[in-house]
Amino acid sequence: MSGASPSRVTVTDVAQAAGVARATAARVLGGYGSVHAGLQERVREAAAALGYQPNTLARSMATGVTHTIGVVVADIGNPFFAGVVRGIADAARSAGYDTIVVNTDESADRERDAVRVLLGKQIDGLIVASAVGAAEDPAHLRAAVERGVPVVAVDRELPGLDVDAVVIDNHDIAAEAVRHLTSAGHRRVALAWGPALPHRPRTLRTLLDAGRRDLPTSGARLLGWADALAEAGHDPDPALVMTGSQTIEGVRRFVTRQLGGDDPATAVFATETDAVLGTLAAARDLGLRVPEDLSVVGFDDNPWATVTVPALTMVEQPVRQLGRAAAGRLVQRIEGRAAGSSTRALRARLVRRDSVAAPRERVRPDRP
Repeated sequence: MSGASPSRVTVTDVAQAAGVARATAARVLGGYGSVHAGLQERVREAAAALGYQPNTLARSMATGVTHTIGVVVADIGNPFFAGVVRGIADAARSAGYDTIVVNTDESADRERDAVRVLLGKQIDGLIVASAVGAAEDPAHLRAAVERGVPVVAVDRELPGLDVDAVVIDNHDIAAEAVRHLTSAGHRRVALAWGPALPHRPRTLRTLLDAGRRDLPTSGARLLGWADALAEAGHDPDPALVMTGSQTIEGVRRFVTRQLGGDDPATAVFATETDAVLGTLAAARDLGLRVPEDLSVVGFDDNPWATVTVPALTMVEQPVRQLGRAAAGRLVQRIEGRAAGSSTRALRARLVRRDSVAAPRERVRPDRP
């Protein structure tokens, strides 16, 4: 039919190959106007034979629609966010949208840059797991909304912005996890990790206030921890909450200190995958057995949690469902099928396995 390179095949080339007017070929390839079924088939066959690729940039400039959504996540290396992105991509593809994913490494500055770049690419909508704290002004996201670009928050609400959000019931599931520990007899339950702060607050009120200004997920899980302990008749001790370096090694140091104190923790509620790993590393360093010497409940259930010894009690989050729900809501927004912002909280599940037992008296480990 033609020796033209597929990357250079034009609408005119397709029209000539199909034996139709250029305007007719343009209507068929652009999906607009009315063309006889027989001519449509001829044009499509010619386009396929030539390897024609539509100029999406030109089409988006003409229509104002790119069928592309931007996705900004805090840590794509985290299995939680990887699952969320998979759910978003699957739902977006089913609705006819492509996705562009940007990772911020929990940096608000990188998030602002990412949003600016995505808006420059004329995305139709934006899904964001924001690194901006609850007390900060998400001005970059407000600017997107004011430009007419729909925004949906995923995993983390944006209290300062009137947009849709799809999240987990973080307070309730954290309270359930800690309640599972208190029902086994634990009164000293360490929390790894809470809000990221340079210094640990001395009072519970100060700690909770800091949590409200931190990421919504951290604040909600902190409050769930405190409420469950209070419900069981135990005073939530701020000293039991990690507020320092939110890394595996940071958790390792924190848990080691908690287990070596005068009134040591007998259980740890670890609210992130890295927090679980740091907790287990500290127990191993101190020669403590789970759950005989230390009970552990973690967040973000993974297959590896079932093959550890013992198998770990974990919070299972519906990660792909979270992503699918966020993408579905965004598509509704883009296509004008949604009115009024809403927050949808999906239910997480506590998977009870073998890492929780009643506390028992033990010899305080030597500090390394």
